[in-house]
Amino acid sequence: MTHSELAGLSVPTPQGHYRPVRRCGDILATAGMTPRVRGEMRYPGRVGAELSLDDARDAARIAVRNALMALTVEDEGLQRVRLLRMTVYVSAVDGFAEHSAVADAASDVVVRVLGERGACARSAIGVASLPGRACVEIELTALVEQR
Repeated sequence: MTHSELAGLSVPTPQGHYRPVRRCGDILATAGMTPRVRGEMRYPGRVGAELSLDDARDAARIAVRNALMALTVEDEGLQRVRLLRMTVYVSAVDGFAEHSAVADAASDVVVRVLGERGACARSAIGVASLPGRACVEIELTALVEQR
């Protein structure tokens, strides 16, 4: 891995019976990635209750780095990966309206890592809860470009 944004990270270990990434032809889909670091959940809770918007943005940065690391299973240097879609789930209190601001933190990371290949379609969705009390979960869909 050559990008400093991902230096020192490893592919997240699944928390159950699934793969961190699945390839079908030239399409890659990651499992939902939460802000786990070395198996420990960072930022558990709901945004607007136990956590602030800044906490959620930090959590999104961690979760998307985990998702990018999952993509390295199929393209170690991420040189051929072009993101198609990112879905960002945010566990927040009723009335929270800054889902896009949380997702923006993740988008910033993918553009720093992949450049223009990281600019993708995106959804930011509010939910009542997520696995492990995570405040954010992120899924990526990508294309492995042929050279």
